[in-house]
Amino acid sequence: MIGILGSGTVGSGVVEVLKSNFADISKRIGREISIKAVLVRDITKKRKNLEDINLTDNPDDILNDGDISIIVELMGGLHPSLEYMLRAMEAGKHVITANKDVVAQFGEQLFSKAEEHDVDFMFEASVGGGIPIITPLKECLAANKISLIMGIVNGTTNYMLTKMTEDGCDYDEVLKEAQAKGYAEANPAADVEGLDAARKAAILGSIAFNTRIKLDDVSVEGITSIKAADIAYAKELGYVVKLLAIARDYGDKGVNVRVHPVFLPSSHPLSNVKDVFNAIFIRGNAIGDAMFYGRGAGALPTASAVVADIIAVARNIVSGNKAVIGCTCYNKRPLCALADTESSYYIRLWVDDEPGVLGSIATAFGKSDVSLKSVIQTRMVDDHAEIVAVTHVVQHRKVETAAELLRNLPVVVKICNIIRVEE
Repeated sequence: MIGILGSGTVGSGVVEVLKSNFADISKRIGREISIKAVLVRDITKKRKNLEDINLTDNPDDILNDGDISIIVELMGGLHPSLEYMLRAMEAGKHVITANKDVVAQFGEQLFSKAEEHDVDFMFEASVGGGIPIITPLKECLAANKISLIMGIVNGTTNYMLTKMTEDGCDYDEVLKEAQAKGYAEANPAADVEGLDAARKAAILGSIAFNTRIKLDDVSVEGITSIKAADIAYAKELGYVVKLLAIARDYGDKGVNVRVHPVFLPSSHPLSNVKDVFNAIFIRGNAIGDAMFYGRGAGALPTASAVVADIIAVARNIVSGNKAVIGCTCYNKRPLCALADTESSYYIRLWVDDEPGVLGSIATAFGKSDVSLKSVIQTRMVDDHAEIVAVTHVVQHRKVETAAELLRNLPVVVKICNIIRVEE
């Protein structure tokens, strides 16, 4: 039997999927499964799909029930979700969650507890909603040495950047529209500042490189600095602006996990992922390039991943086994410092419109050992010339040095933006 903690969007979706696909799910498991109880805040409130299910507002009714063998945590947040999952494992119950916050910050503790009590801990829905990615990384791609993961893992920011690209809107305008449609929260910080994507990046990086990546190990930049001008220059140069979660292997320097906007070539498969859709691009030494695409949020897509975990755990119970793949962070790879990462860069400047400016700027880049691929000057803004420079691949630390030199030049009015270019 199953006990579900949480009856919100995903919780109700899980119940709907289990009910509508009951016959097929039962055949795939080899036994019928049922929901014993659902934890809710208000047992008097009517809820879709939960009319015939036992509701409780006391977590002990579920956590202490000996008939319940699988706990599905769908409450969200760190606490008391973490404590409930740990208690469930201590009681010998298998745990499934869609909670990226808990997995990103307390995954090691949860895996240790699951191993200690010989139970399963599964979290497919924590990244990418309905897109299967955790299981493929742990099982289907286990023969590969992964060198790169790049993913669009936040639907809100992808929707906003899509609107800015296709309609020429500015950031503030598309944010209001995203909030009106329910894609962005009233306080959108977790999405637009990249924090939601960072949690997912930590999970993906840990699995891809078999090394524990903590949330604090992820460098994060959001999309709040992206302007319509940057979107327009991206189009002109043959790129699309996307917020990516990136986990990359830098060999002896270690691995680096980060979230930031990028100029992505319009020919790259991720560049055509629009609106609220998510996609994750993987490069392995055996498979080459592969991409997983689909809906990254929503009741039924996320419920699809949760129920898949339920089926896997139920199969293990029926066969008398437990999952043979637990925590896969068996390595202790060093972390590559952000300053040592390499990329091309787009740099947009406002400068005085006078002779010798380009020479001064070129000198600053040269002193920083930054080689320029192209320099564009196409328009005036408030009596200042706008210059866009694109560099060749260079270490991040050298771009930071160049930026500091540029800020100190009397002819430079403002550095408007610096965005990485993924070739």
